[in-house]
Amino acid sequence: MLKILVVDDEMFVRRGIVMETDWAAMDCAVVAEASNGEEALEMAHKFHPDLIISDIRMPRMDGIELLKTLRQEENEVHVIFLTAYSEFEYAKQALRYFAFDYLLKPFEDGELEACVLRAKKEIEEQRDSKKNREQQTVLAVPDEPGDKSRYIREALNYIAKHYGDSDINIAAIADAVGVSEGHLSHLFKKETDYTVASYITRYRMRAAMKLLEDCHNRVSEVAEQVGYKDITYFSSTFKKIVGMTPSEYQNRRE
Repeated sequence: MLKILVVDDEMFVRRGIVMETDWAAMDCAVVAEASNGEEALEMAHKFHPDLIISDIRMPRMDGIELLKTLRQEENEVHVIFLTAYSEFEYAKQALRYFAFDYLLKPFEDGELEACVLRAKKEIEEQRDSKKNREQQTVLAVPDEPGDKSRYIREALNYIAKHYGDSDINIAAIADAVGVSEGHLSHLFKKETDYTVASYITRYRMRAAMKLLEDCHNRVSEVAEQVGYKDITYFSSTFKKIVGMTPSEYQNRRE
């Protein structure tokens, strides 16, 4: 569900947008309102909206300054500006700070909804792209044996089958493939660029990411499935590699 912040110094206009728009039909929810840019900035920090719908001309801090400040904070929130015809040239300044779009007041029935849906589509596409990058680059591990040597192919296959065992280690893998620990360690690093322990950790984290995509999977259950008895250690390892806690990763679409 998309989180919306509505900003306008005219109360009746602001309440009209909030109350007369069928947000639920668009899978959106208004999480906060503000009457000027300063209040909006506070609400943005508190509620982390996905989309801000804002007037431009407001007291204390106008919409352009609000957007400029957000971008300086590296906040990539989408922003739709509402502007009167007389402010049209002024509104175009918003494009310098990557506003998503702007609508001329008074906008016609359905115009705001159409703009919100376009923004929603772009936000969801960006989320999907980010998720794919996380899975393809942050956790890039050679899980396909490919042209690796026989010992490494067997080692990779063993890890793929036993990564959920809490006691998996290089000794067990070396014994399974019939080679010394030292020789396996040397070959593994040479052919995969990872140590055995590092590879197992990343393989487990990628498996955990897939499991966490299902919101019905509890973090403690996921930790156990990928070989961790200590949920605290699992969570800290996950955050170190993925960049957020397991709970944050699971809830990032809410």
